[in-house]
Amino acid sequence: MASRLADAALIILMTLIACMSLGPIWHTVAVSLSDKAFAAAGRVTFWPVGFNISSYYIILSDSSFLRAFMISVKRVALGGGVNFVLCVLMAYPLSRSSREFRYRNVYMWFLIFCMLFNGGIIPLYILMKSLGLFNSIWALILPGAVPVFNVILLMNFFRSLPKELSEAGYIDGAGPWYMALRIFIPLSTPALATITLFSIVTHWNSFFDGLIFMRTPEQYPLQTYIQQLVVQISAQNIDHTKMDLLAKLSNQTLNAAKIVVSIVPILIVYPFLQKYFVHGIILGSVKE
Repeated sequence: MASRLADAALIILMTLIACMSLGPIWHTVAVSLSDKAFAAAGRVTFWPVGFNISSYYIILSDSSFLRAFMISVKRVALGGGVNFVLCVLMAYPLSRSSREFRYRNVYMWFLIFCMLFNGGIIPLYILMKSLGLFNSIWALILPGAVPVFNVILLMNFFRSLPKELSEAGYIDGAGPWYMALRIFIPLSTPALATITLFSIVTHWNSFFDGLIFMRTPEQYPLQTYIQQLVVQISAQNIDHTKMDLLAKLSNQTLNAAKIVVSIVPILIVYPFLQKYFVHGIILGSVKE
């Protein structure tokens, strides 16, 4: 009986936590589908009041939206791929002992220093300008090409694998590339899925670097495009149809629609990687 009561209490507690987590998302969806007067008056809770989809229409009807969406997809694909390759190439040698990799500790201190300190926005801006990467997709990818936190997470996961695997491989004549590609990477699916999820979320949600490095709106990623759509709504060069739409909108409804549109791709990807997430975090955490 005590065990059943404990299980019931845990189920109730987890249900409440789930509802509290989903509550803000559901409220945001309700605000995005409500009339601007009710949203501004704070009368919208968890159900749309004065149902209105004008906020979604003004976002999705613009041809620039699809272009910005595809730029973000391209950024996630290229940036995630670069992050994955560089994290694996750095984490595997750093997971070896100092006897196998003589300067391992030097590289580790260098990585930790870079994770804690950075040059700031102005030196980064000057560097991108000197390299001629303005208005290039690589300006959004290369500054974060090596996420140090992901490298440390993957490195510790590699170190948690049995040493007997490495010893058996070396006895059979396996080299470092064979060990990494055929043994360590296939066994590290949870950690690899975790760092992939981190990379996808980071690249998809970033908008500030688009404002800095993209000089024309045609090169904006999705998050930067939506941010500019919210803060720079102008009455110039707007036809009567769009004026009628803007009359039905407020910053609250448009911001809510922006948030909903932004999180949909992540909500689609996240369930496929969720089963690896906790396992990868635990096994890849910092150890003695």
